[in-house]
Amino acid sequence: MNNDILNLEPKAIWKNFSALNSVPRPSKKEEKVRQFIIKFGEDLGLPVETDEVGNVLIKKAAFPGMEDRKKVVMQSHLDMVCQKNNDVEFDFDTQGIEMYIEDDKFVTANGTTLGADNGIGVATIMSILESKDIPHPAIEAFFTIDEETGMTGALGLKAGFLSGKILLNLDTEEDDELDIGCAGGVDVTATKAYTAEATNGTAFTLTLKGLNGGHSGVQIHEGLGNSNKLIARLLNAGTEFGLKIAHMEGGSLRNAIPRESWAKIIIPTDKVDAFKAAYETLRSEIIEEYETKEPKMVITLEAAEATSAISAQDSKVFVQTIMAAFNGVYRMSPDVEGLVETSNNVARVEVINGNARVLCLTRSSIESGKEALAQTLKSGFELGGFEVKFSGSYPGWKANTHSEILELMKGIYVSKFGEEPKVVACHAGLECGIIGTNYPGLDMISFGPNISGAHSPDERVEIASVQKFWDYLLDILKDIPNDGPVDYSCANSKNI
Repeated sequence: MNNDILNLEPKAIWKNFSALNSVPRPSKKEEKVRQFIIKFGEDLGLPVETDEVGNVLIKKAAFPGMEDRKKVVMQSHLDMVCQKNNDVEFDFDTQGIEMYIEDDKFVTANGTTLGADNGIGVATIMSILESKDIPHPAIEAFFTIDEETGMTGALGLKAGFLSGKILLNLDTEEDDELDIGCAGGVDVTATKAYTAEATNGTAFTLTLKGLNGGHSGVQIHEGLGNSNKLIARLLNAGTEFGLKIAHMEGGSLRNAIPRESWAKIIIPTDKVDAFKAAYETLRSEIIEEYETKEPKMVITLEAAEATSAISAQDSKVFVQTIMAAFNGVYRMSPDVEGLVETSNNVARVEVINGNARVLCLTRSSIESGKEALAQTLKSGFELGGFEVKFSGSYPGWKANTHSEILELMKGIYVSKFGEEPKVVACHAGLECGIIGTNYPGLDMISFGPNISGAHSPDERVEIASVQKFWDYLLDILKDIPNDGPVDYSCANSKNI
C-alpha cells in the first residue's frame, strides 16, 4: 500500500479503509472481515451483536445533548467483488488489496478491484463509531455480509434486530445523488449435459479479452462489450464450417459485465482456411464496432491441442442458445427519465467436461418486469434443451418521494453546495429494498462518494469526493430530527 494514502483527508476514513483493505473479504468468505469488525467494536468498548446469518451490529449512544434525536442505522456491506486483470497474480482469499494514489485525484488498486464498493462506506461508519467529538444521534452500525453474490445477509435479517427509525445506506457511487429506490433481481441458471467425443481436426484457442467490464446494473446501459456475447458471434460464424467446442469459459460473477472469454475449438482440417477467412472478417468488424467503447479489446486465434469435443450439432445448438439469450437493457422506465427499468447480464458461460452452464442476473425495478424477462430467458434456454432454475430473488425498493430524511438531506445539500442534489432511483441492487420488507416503517436513503469502475479492476474512488461525502454526512448526523413514533406494526417476524 502507498503510505501517502494515510495522509489523505479525512484521515479517519483513509486510515480505516486501509485497515479494512488489509483483510481479505470475498463474498461468501467474510469470516476474517467479520472478526475484524467485531474486534473493532469490542476494542472501542461498544456493544456488539451478530445474527444467525453473520451480520454484525455495533451500537453507540448519542453524543451528549442529542439523546432526543431519532436513532439512525448506518449500513454498509463487508464483502467485495473480486476481479483482477488476467496478467495479475493475486489471491483474494489471502492477500490484502494493493492500493495507490493515481494522478493525485484517485485511490485505485494494482490490477484488481479496489473494494471502495462498499469499503468506503464501512470505513466511514467505523470513523463515526470511534469518534469522540462528532455530534450524532444514537447509532446502530449495521454491517451485512454477502451483498455482492446474493444479498444473503440482508435476506437473512429478521424483524427486531434493528431499532433505528432512519437508515443511511452508504453504498452508491455519485456524490451529487440521493438514491430513494433500486432494482430487484433474480439469478437465472441454465444447465445442460453434453457428450464429448473423440474427433479429428485442427484445434485452436479463441480468446476475447481487454474489455472494460463493470457493474452489471449501474453500467448496463453504457453499451459496453459483453465478452460472452461477442465470442458467441465468432463461434457462430464457425458453426458453418463444422466447429466443435472442446472447452469454453467466459466471465465470472453475475453482477460483473464479463471482460474475458475463451474457447478451445476444433475445425475440420479441410475447412480451416475458409474458417480463418470468415473469422478475420468478423474479428475486424467487431473491433470496429466497439472501437469507441472498448479500445483495448483483443481477439486472438492460436493453435492448440484437443482430441475430443462436443459434436458439431451440439456445439451449434449451444452457440445459438447464447446468441439468443437477451443481454442488456430490456426496457427503460416510462416513469423515471433515464432509468433502466429491466435488464439482463449474460454473466458466465462454461463448457467444461461435457457440462454446459450459463449464469445470468436479471434486474428490474418492477416485479412483473423481472418475471417477464426471466421467463423470456427460460423460454430460449429450454428451446436449446437446457434445464433452467431461478434463485436468489430479491425485491426492489419502491421510491418514497415524501421521505422526511430525503427532505432534510436535500436542504442540507443545497445549503452546503449551492445546488440541488439529484434525487434518483438506481438500477443496481441495494439492500434497502430487502431491509424495508421486515422494517416497512424505516425511512431509508442511500448516498456515497464518487466511485467509478466498480466490479472491475479499473475501480477507483475520487479523493476530493470522499471529503465532500464526509462533510455532508457530519452535517446530516448533526441535524437528525427529534424522535417521534414510528409504526412497525406490519413488520414480519420471519425472514423474507
